[in-house]
Amino acid sequence: MQQKLRILLVEDEDHLLDAIKLNLELEGYKVHAVKDGKTALKVFKEERFNLIILDVMLPEMDGFQVCETIRLENTEVPILFLTAKNTSEDRVMGLKKGADDYLVKPFNLEELILRVGILVKRSMKADDLKEINSYKIGDKTIYFNSFELKQDDGLIVPLTKKETMLLKLLIERKNEAVSREQILETVWNYDVYPSTRTIDNFILTFRKYFEPDQKNPVYFHSIRGVGYKFTDIH
Repeated sequence: MQQKLRILLVEDEDHLLDAIKLNLELEGYKVHAVKDGKTALKVFKEERFNLIILDVMLPEMDGFQVCETIRLENTEVPILFLTAKNTSEDRVMGLKKGADDYLVKPFNLEELILRVGILVKRSMKADDLKEINSYKIGDKTIYFNSFELKQDDGLIVPLTKKETMLLKLLIERKNEAVSREQILETVWNYDVYPSTRTIDNFILTFRKYFEPDQKNPVYFHSIRGVGYKFTDIH
């Protein structure tokens, strides 16, 4: 049986806390709900969570402070801010403190559930991709942590962060077609929308790095109308 995904919910309004908790539990999440920032930090240190939903206006310690403290220890867990303030300054402040998303009260519960699903899915993909530290293709080895490509003869080629992330995604999903939407979500994180041509250029670069014959690729393929695929021929 698959373990339930765990969410830390921090909200001081009783009716809202109860409503969010109930709806998340109906979606299959395990929710630990608390009403203030200090308790949230204590619980966070004691347990592991897949997502934190954090109200900005909290007693004693506000959500921004809680977020900042969490980010000193953990830069990976997704944080979704809830706030009654709909100003760009607050949104920017939240993102600067390390939040991944921002929802203004009053909000639609369906939209909250949708955003929660996207953030949890993204964090799980990131966890999966972290498992691979290096990967060898032909006479070259990719080192994902140092953003480097090393040939067997000792030559080192630096990789950009986006190149490394896209390589990691395609290798993690080797022998499967990966859609442009999945690449957009994982590599570009919806910050910008690259054209299909942009991703094609990355694939062309990978072919220069790895393919014995760039015109007849055996590793990196463009699948028309679908996306892209890395084939492990070993």
